[in-house]
Amino acid sequence: MAKYTAYNLVRAVSLLPRNTNYNYVNPRTPGLIHIENVNLPAGPIQIRRWNPRKGENYVGSSVESISSEMIWRVANAVNLGEPINLDRILGGSYNTRSVLETLMALTPEFYYCYPGRIKDIDGHSSIEHGHKHLIWLPDEPHEQGVLTEKQVPNMAISEIPLQSVTYDNLILPDNMAVGGDMNIEVVRRHTQIQIALYLIGLQLGYRTWIAQNDKGIIYKDKPLIEQPGIIPALGTENIISAFPGAEPSARFIDCIWFQNHRFMPAVMEVEHTTGVTSGLTRMKGLQDAMPAFNTRYVIVAPDNDREKVVEEANRQQFLSLDARYFSYSSVEELYYICTHRNLHGVTQEFLDCYMEKVCVN
Repeated sequence: MAKYTAYNLVRAVSLLPRNTNYNYVNPRTPGLIHIENVNLPAGPIQIRRWNPRKGENYVGSSVESISSEMIWRVANAVNLGEPINLDRILGGSYNTRSVLETLMALTPEFYYCYPGRIKDIDGHSSIEHGHKHLIWLPDEPHEQGVLTEKQVPNMAISEIPLQSVTYDNLILPDNMAVGGDMNIEVVRRHTQIQIALYLIGLQLGYRTWIAQNDKGIIYKDKPLIEQPGIIPALGTENIISAFPGAEPSARFIDCIWFQNHRFMPAVMEVEHTTGVTSGLTRMKGLQDAMPAFNTRYVIVAPDNDREKVVEEANRQQFLSLDARYFSYSSVEELYYICTHRNLHGVTQEFLDCYMEKVCVN
């Protein structure tokens, strides 16, 4: 089953009838919702809402927007057959949460449901009546535009604390902060992901090459090149030195993991608004320089860039890479596990749980 995306969500909402006023999925929420406009492929969605009990009507209501950012946050949390709660996903932010929840429930692939809630207090467990959730069941579509409840009598949820990832004491060198095609915040986000990849590799026992032009980054008061597990010079790696032309091809690749001087688990390009083609081109250059060596060629990119990664990775000139997609959310999920659970003893194949193969063979 393909990953659910904002494109799927917005497309489904765009197919809902526009000549209808919809009730909220929560019967205790008074008011009506009207879809004004749906901007493909990923939003925003414009709606009107009003409460007839207060004498309000369509004419007097204002147009409100459900942002693309909000849509992506929700879409990224959707997994097949797993209930989701929008209030929890969005952390109480966005005042159109209940509207988006309703619009999703009106589409054929989403039901609303009330799974039980596991409650643990003082060593005693019980299952109580749960809160409203949405559940994605694409193989069991209901009638479009009709709110439909899914009975889940044997399903219960144990809520774990929300996870957060912290990037501490990260300083960018001056030559990274000015000039170029990326503004300072984009550069900072790109660098945060590089640091996360380095720390994941460190926890998994890999040594990491960081692009030559990024070695001036200061992390925890030390230059990145002086951090444990960072490779200071590519020429010292037996894998690279065995292939003439490999070193210059690899020098500016964002991140490469090495293991035991014999393996190269992943070659990764971090693409943040800079386009995917440049990263694929650099990795193709490395593959051409060392064609007999088996590794994973990976594009690391924001979650909302998945479609672009899939499209570019399947261009004829890049098919030999058999590229993978490592979303920012997957990077940070693995980073969180590595830094909080002392992850060790896993094989390279473990990476395949996070790096999605996107080439169509």
